[in-house]
Amino acid sequence: MAEPQKQHLIDPEFCIRCYTCEETCPIEAITHNDDNVVVDASICNLCMDCISPCPTGSIDSWRVVAEPYSLEDQLGWMELPEQQQFADEDGGSDIGVEALDEDIAALLAQAHKGSGQVAAPSSASKPSINLRNLANPVEGKIQGNFRLTSPDADSDVRHIIINLGNTTFPVLEGQSVGIICPGTDENGKPHLPRLYSISSPRDGERPNVNNISLTIKREKLGVCSNYVCDLAKGDVVKLTGPFGASFLMPDDPQAKLLMICTGTGSAPFRAFTMRRQRVLPEQNGALKLFFGARTPDSLPYFGPLNKIPDDFLDTHFAFSRVEGQPKNYVQDELRLAAASIAEALKDPQTYIYICGMKAMEEGVDSALYDIAGKASLDWNTLKDEMRKSGRYHVETY
Repeated sequence: MAEPQKQHLIDPEFCIRCYTCEETCPIEAITHNDDNVVVDASICNLCMDCISPCPTGSIDSWRVVAEPYSLEDQLGWMELPEQQQFADEDGGSDIGVEALDEDIAALLAQAHKGSGQVAAPSSASKPSINLRNLANPVEGKIQGNFRLTSPDADSDVRHIIINLGNTTFPVLEGQSVGIICPGTDENGKPHLPRLYSISSPRDGERPNVNNISLTIKREKLGVCSNYVCDLAKGDVVKLTGPFGASFLMPDDPQAKLLMICTGTGSAPFRAFTMRRQRVLPEQNGALKLFFGARTPDSLPYFGPLNKIPDDFLDTHFAFSRVEGQPKNYVQDELRLAAASIAEALKDPQTYIYICGMKAMEEGVDSALYDIAGKASLDWNTLKDEMRKSGRYHVETY
């Protein structure tokens, strides 16, 4: 038998095809086809550089194998294979219980799904994923392209509405789609799709219409963001996906949502809130939103959010660049609301969702740690329990 080894894999069910890992890998060990993003075992040196940037944790997946899975194997997967079983020296029980030796036992102990990857809430609807790939994208038509931020703001954030016509393309709140930008990069290769969170509910931006909306910020050097932000009504755009099998909202009417975001990280929470408004319009006290931006003028959906009754959506804004005022971040607002946050952390019906710039993650985690500690809760233990039960979700970029 070949000597068992630990192989780095990507979970195709949870991967959202953002290609961040491929762009991050310093030795080009990660590649893709029309369907999957995969790791080449003959190149990968387990440097771990790709782990941190992954927004879903799908990159942090491992198996112990006698022979590495080939690229051909991985490119055809829809889900990860089960851990291979190894016989003991007598050909008896599998090595998951009795290892051939301590080294293999240690490898098996390390072959786990990454800590950043979590299950979907138990009551969430089953998502459809990767229905359309690079070779067979959906063609949608732009119905609307509206600027959400003030003309004087330092950021141009757009609300893009895309009509899908008669194409079947079911999406859930919390999922994403890829947009294929025309043209090639500096190496003459087609641009990789760029991923954007869906900001409309499952039944459409307009109820019972086959359309979706996206929230997109124009980046100065962003090839795809400029392409999409410049699209006009009637223009055709190509989409892949949908992607995402974990960052989904629970369908349980008793579920309470604590949503924390910055900038365009608000997209899935707009979808969450609209879904609740449509199916549970009389429900109060179940939604909390902590939303950060530089200024009110640069905060997407600022006006519409102010029109939602406070008893339906408890909204807290944090602005970090308002002239004459101290910098205020979402973690600061969490601390100011410590009493209600502590009660939420104690409630087994609370689900936490964090979405936005990666720089916010540490500050938010620190605030929750402090709030939990003052409430006699061990945040690290609680967070792990919530993650395992599908109640703690982070997507940062």
